Amino acid sequence: MTDAPTESPAKALAVRVSRIVLVRLIAVRVLVGRWWRRPPRPRDVSGTIGDAWRLLRESGPRGFVRAFNAGTHALAVEGGSLTGNLLGRIHRLFEGALYRRWVRQFDQLSPEDLQAIRAATARLAYRPLFSVLMPVYNTDERWLRAAIESVRGQLYDNWELCIADDHSTDARVGKVLREFQSLHSRIKVHFRTVNGHISAASNTALGLASGEFIVLLDHDDVLPGHALAAVAHELNRHPDADIVYSDEDRLDERGKRYDPYFKPDWSPELFYSQNLISHLGVYRTATVRQVGGFREGLEGSQDYDLALRIVEQTEPRRIRHIPYVLYHWRAIKGSAARSTGEKVYAHGAARRAVQEHLDRTSPGATCEPAPDLVYHQRIRYALPDPRPHVTIIIPTRDRVDVLSRCVSGVTSRSTYGDYDIVIVDNGSTEAETHAYFERLRQDPRISILRVDEPFNFSRLNNLAAARARGSVLCFLNNDVDVIAHGWLEEMVSLASRAGVGAVGAMLYYPNDTVQHAGVILGPGGVAAHAHLGLTRGAAADHGRAVLAQALSVVTAACLVVRKQVFDAVEGFDETLAVAYNDVDFCLRLRARGLRNVWTPFAELYHFEGVSRGRDDTAFEVRPGFLAETQLMKDRWGDQLKEDPYFNLNFSLLRADFRLGYPPRHQRRWWDH
Repeated sequence: MTDAPTESPAKALAVRVSRIVLVRLIAVRVLVGRWWRRPPRPRDVSGTIGDAWRLLRESGPRGFVRAFNAGTHALAVEGGSLTGNLLGRIHRLFEGALYRRWVRQFDQLSPEDLQAIRAATARLAYRPLFSVLMPVYNTDERWLRAAIESVRGQLYDNWELCIADDHSTDARVGKVLREFQSLHSRIKVHFRTVNGHISAASNTALGLASGEFIVLLDHDDVLPGHALAAVAHELNRHPDADIVYSDEDRLDERGKRYDPYFKPDWSPELFYSQNLISHLGVYRTATVRQVGGFREGLEGSQDYDLALRIVEQTEPRRIRHIPYVLYHWRAIKGSAARSTGEKVYAHGAARRAVQEHLDRTSPGATCEPAPDLVYHQRIRYALPDPRPHVTIIIPTRDRVDVLSRCVSGVTSRSTYGDYDIVIVDNGSTEAETHAYFERLRQDPRISILRVDEPFNFSRLNNLAAARARGSVLCFLNNDVDVIAHGWLEEMVSLASRAGVGAVGAMLYYPNDTVQHAGVILGPGGVAAHAHLGLTRGAAADHGRAVLAQALSVVTAACLVVRKQVFDAVEGFDETLAVAYNDVDFCLRLRARGLRNVWTPFAELYHFEGVSRGRDDTAFEVRPGFLAETQLMKDRWGDQLKEDPYFNLNFSLLRADFRLGYPPRHQRRWWDH
């Protein structure tokens, strides 16, 4: 897919310079120890400056800023070198400051907003009772009071707070709970006589609930005052919902908000990789009781396990996402919000919960730690038996050096076995090319389809697909090179799943930065590649650069789809000869109720545009590209501005998951 230019070179340079200046200012403050637990030693300072200088010299301003913002291993690491820790602190301070500025501008309710919310909420036809479940154990009095007060202060008043004290040994906990219990009849408290841990305590709280929906709240976290009102409004729009979840952020001991997670709409593959629902999580009470409540033995991931079991009992349209921060997760010592290392046992519990879910729903699938984020999951799905035959389609024109690398990579590094290759020769003229084709014909797996027509990417692929032997098609650019041996197994196993349309791969530039990690609708007017230029292995926004997930679009540079599905939408649109044909194809799959999936576990290099050239440059755009851009806008309209997998709080200037100024909400959640 070709990206259109999004900003002028002068503006881009100004942004780079301002960022670098800000980074240096923050670095100075960190280095002198203002935000450092102990002052760094001189050699550490000089080493850090040396590393930064080398990065700037070798990568230039763009590479320096990209590495800083991408959250590479050096930036994201929680242990390791002092340089890594220092850069990580700078990164967190930089992002935290930007987020708090954004919160002040766009996530604080004015007196007029509060008045409008109260009025709109009073007019709701459907006013469900929310039972807020809060298991408690030896909570610091400050945080316990703050958590309870956050419920008492809700703008929506049809709630009850169901607290189960898990036999706390701190007498102050009981005193606080009895105090609040006496103040409000809707605060129910049960004092357990034995300590049973969080699952047992949560079930005790569930036993107190009489509401139509339960809301999960940890004993040291905080709900913003509009949280329940926002959920109530969502349920009025979608009264059949079984699960409602929202965006979330973290709260430090000083009450400062940071590390927001602006989530996508429902994405099963991402949910199996991490607890996408998490906070704020709201569940239909009858369904919670139907599946047996919280399971003991899954402590640390008991809410994840509950969500997995409820997902089995519902359908995607009844899982709703509210793109607003409705939960503040307290990050204090001992809390998983502070560090993934605080509760290591929770990672094992999460994998067990996911594996048991897979055993019930996808026999043969396995759950293992994700390679670049071991506290999240990678799912391996079983291939159909027998394995489907795959036809790999590679359009080309001359450039034997490029094509031979691609074909050699497929034949020497693919372990799938049951495949054939159709090379679509679009008018090659060089003798070297024809000689290479003759050699390829000696391989029974490879055939050559000659097409002497003007270049039309869609038509070339459609012609080859029409004669394909395989029940699965793999569209492959001639300028890619296979890295991972199991790339085809990974993509075919996903494409073979019910409900899946197209499957895309992770593509890197030769310098090991990301060329394609899925496609986001909106940037550039139509679409752009996610995480473009990110360092290989960097997790990016909450792991989304290294975890499998549903996305609106994947690139046809490496795309796998069942032939039956391809034929059902009549293949690629041949009026889109060069640009956006894969975007249009994926959107037509989505219109049929299929979801497109991107996986980081099928890895290839992409030497983009070396055989045909790119369809756009920084200073001129070809007329064909402009025409196809307009066609896409006319055909898909507002869908290009509302990608369900790209949160409305993100900017459409680029597909790099940066906050929008302002957010793209077309209406406030309380406006109907």
